[in-house]
Amino acid sequence: MATSTQNAPHLSVLADEVIALLAPRPGGVYCDGTLGAGGHTARILEASAPSGRVIGCDRDEMALAIAKERLGSAADRVTFVHGSFEDVDKHLHGLGIESVDGLLLDLGVSSMQLDLRERGFSFMQEGPIDMRMDPSQGETALELIDRLTERELMIILRDYGEERFSKRIAERLKADVREDKLRTTLDLADAVSACIPAKLKQKSRIHPATRTFQGLRIAVNRELAQLEHFLSIFDKLLSPGGRCAIISFHSLEDRMVKRCFRDLAKTSNLPPDLARQAGERVDPICTPLTRKPILATEEEIQINARSRSAKLRACQKFAA
Repeated sequence: MATSTQNAPHLSVLADEVIALLAPRPGGVYCDGTLGAGGHTARILEASAPSGRVIGCDRDEMALAIAKERLGSAADRVTFVHGSFEDVDKHLHGLGIESVDGLLLDLGVSSMQLDLRERGFSFMQEGPIDMRMDPSQGETALELIDRLTERELMIILRDYGEERFSKRIAERLKADVREDKLRTTLDLADAVSACIPAKLKQKSRIHPATRTFQGLRIAVNRELAQLEHFLSIFDKLLSPGGRCAIISFHSLEDRMVKRCFRDLAKTSNLPPDLARQAGERVDPICTPLTRKPILATEEEIQINARSRSAKLRACQKFAA
């Protein structure tokens, strides 16, 4: 099995660090909830050869097809599932799998999605204002902008995009939709850019539309809601000693992961009997494997700019 990313459409972020934390072994069963082009799964299969197995899930059917081709002969050890990591429990139980030895999420948009203008994720090239990770269902970003009230749109841009000019941008976007001026991603990017003060645009290291596109993408794909649901169930899907690794790309996701892993390691301060009566946890469920998030090295950032904002956290379920 070839694991080189030289001709791959997407470079897997923090791949060495993920493998070190998941510690795949022969005979183990692992779930890659965000399969993408299959880069992380390729490494898991390599480390768990010859008998390790991976359940690879992705909302994007194009990604599933690319991963299947990329993995080549090793694909016979992968079960490909078209679906979201939010429903990972249903996917696994539908396959007759009660628990796995490792779970992996690589959140965010892959470079292969960004590079396809027809997907509408990029503000650098013209395409439809879509942004759906699964283009077969749900509303597009343009439909979302049209449906939401100005205040609802402002809240999304403020909370999900962490955009300080969210009110001004929401007003402009709603006006442009009414006047049928929002037709492509470049229209959207130009509208947002016009709302940002010139001095700030000159000083900023990022494109002025970055935060707005992020906020809309998160809302369209229900990314935080899906992560929240996953975090509420993943520990029940891990075998004793099983591990979970999550790569996030912005502070909202990272805070959710950090808080969840911390809470699963907590126990009650009450005596066991009183804790049980109060419905509090007596024994910890998981222990964090990372005190602080693991970041990409400067060498990796030079090769893959996407890794600059990546944060990797992991935890391990206690043995029974």
